Amino acid sequence: MRSDAVTQGVERMPNRALLRALGLTDRQLEQPFIGIASSFSDLIPGHIGMRDLERSIEKGIHAGGGTAFVFGLPGVCDGIAMGHVGMHYSLPTRELIADSIECVAQAHQLDALVLLTNCDKITPGMLMAAGRLDLPAVVVTAGPMLSGRLGDQRLSLVRDTFEAVGRFQARQIDEQEFKALECAACPGPGSCQGVYTANTMACVTEAMGMSLPRCATELAGQAEKRRIAHDSGLRVVELVRGGVTARDIMTPAAFRNGIRVDMALGGSTNTCLHIPAIARDAGVDISLEDFDEISDQTPHVANIRPGGEHFMEDLNWAGGIPGVLNVLHGLLEDSPTVSGASIKEIAAQGTITDPAVIRPLDNPYHAHGGTAVLYGSLAPDGCVVKQSAVSPDMLTFEGTALCFDSEEDGMRAAMAGRVKPGAVIIVRYEGPRGGPGMREMLSLTSALTGMGLDKAVAFVTDGRFSGGTRGPAIGHVSPEAALGGPIALVQDGDRIVLDIPGKRLDVMVDEAEMERRRAAFEPPAAKIAHGFLRRYAAQVQSANTGAVVEAADDNS
Repeated sequence: MRSDAVTQGVERMPNRALLRALGLTDRQLEQPFIGIASSFSDLIPGHIGMRDLERSIEKGIHAGGGTAFVFGLPGVCDGIAMGHVGMHYSLPTRELIADSIECVAQAHQLDALVLLTNCDKITPGMLMAAGRLDLPAVVVTAGPMLSGRLGDQRLSLVRDTFEAVGRFQARQIDEQEFKALECAACPGPGSCQGVYTANTMACVTEAMGMSLPRCATELAGQAEKRRIAHDSGLRVVELVRGGVTARDIMTPAAFRNGIRVDMALGGSTNTCLHIPAIARDAGVDISLEDFDEISDQTPHVANIRPGGEHFMEDLNWAGGIPGVLNVLHGLLEDSPTVSGASIKEIAAQGTITDPAVIRPLDNPYHAHGGTAVLYGSLAPDGCVVKQSAVSPDMLTFEGTALCFDSEEDGMRAAMAGRVKPGAVIIVRYEGPRGGPGMREMLSLTSALTGMGLDKAVAFVTDGRFSGGTRGPAIGHVSPEAALGGPIALVQDGDRIVLDIPGKRLDVMVDEAEMERRRAAFEPPAAKIAHGFLRRYAAQVQSANTGAVVEAADDNS
């Protein structure tokens, strides 16, 4: 075992003495050392229930004959960090989490990991570490939040808080209803109730085979979630004894299955950042082209909020990810999972109790998957849009550019009523390097939706969007403005043409004029030029690569 480097031999007596200070027995020193990488936090609703799950995982590890060690990791709640300087730090924590797990697992020579996670950047950061370390590993996601209630109305975070800001601003709701929604939308522990980034990544993780069946959708705080946590601890010890490591599970086929389930659910466009980054650490090549190809092949069979009216609890009760896999059975590539069963075996055993929530392939919500990848003169290296959350009459759109060099400038204009129908809002210098940190724009997109403008304007940015965004919101525009991409050269009044079915995003300015603007271009000074974000901005790569971080001389 790897841990023999810490526990075995005369020269390791000081090491053993320190381990005995933890209370370890002779038997525990001889067992596999299993790290429980926990992102428990009092700051994040999706993580406040993790103390119970830590204990359940620990019991499973002990029952399996392993020795468990809990260690902590940082986490950011994107909803709380949204709309202010805090969001600059969200995406960069993905790398911080992966690096932290690598450091602890290597320094202590752990034999395996159980990765206890739930929210947006935390799950991909943990999966990146699993692929990088190639240890036996099982992921436990802590589960979705129940829907909120206001009378007989079911509530979710994005629709009933972020979008309510716009409705309040447009005087569609009064102050009393505004406060009632604020108090009722999020009733307790769990990740937000739709296929926003947290739940999308949980579903992708299960579809890739890195979580036990039903883990992604079983609700936070429920007894079944504790049982899954216990069995995950038990199972990771079996993986150690069987010599099954993360890269044995995280195969090219597993990544493609994960993308396929993402497309079938109409999940968050943030997976276009996270899945390629995870694949890179696992030694697998995944690109935007894979998303586009798989989306074209995969019907959209479950319409969860924000695009639809169902919630994660509905998906869970209708059959969960095994039910979705059952529908997709013929499109899946067989691959192993941490459960010991193959993904096709799990799909064959999946059942669907509500075909209105998980539809058959011959009656999908949309013929193609949730995400579309666009190219064109405004995005030569690509950009993404959640097409399943765009109304049919906005799939093609031509409008006039209204440019802002920060999210805050765009938000002020929207709240002041300066955004009019027919505009294409351009928010730039919010990419991985220019942000820095590639902020989500949920506050602004939701305010526009609440004002009813999601069917009257388009939104284009080199930043990114929450999985909760609705409407023609095009993100990840590459190259980003800070690198002199065409989005930096757009001026107010330019004509922008969006064609989602045709996979195009173009600025209607002739090349001679663009060359003139390019010659005069000077990037603005960095918005944040100190501390962690200064180092991050110096090493982060373009959004079309997954916004991975690498040193200038790193060609891996």
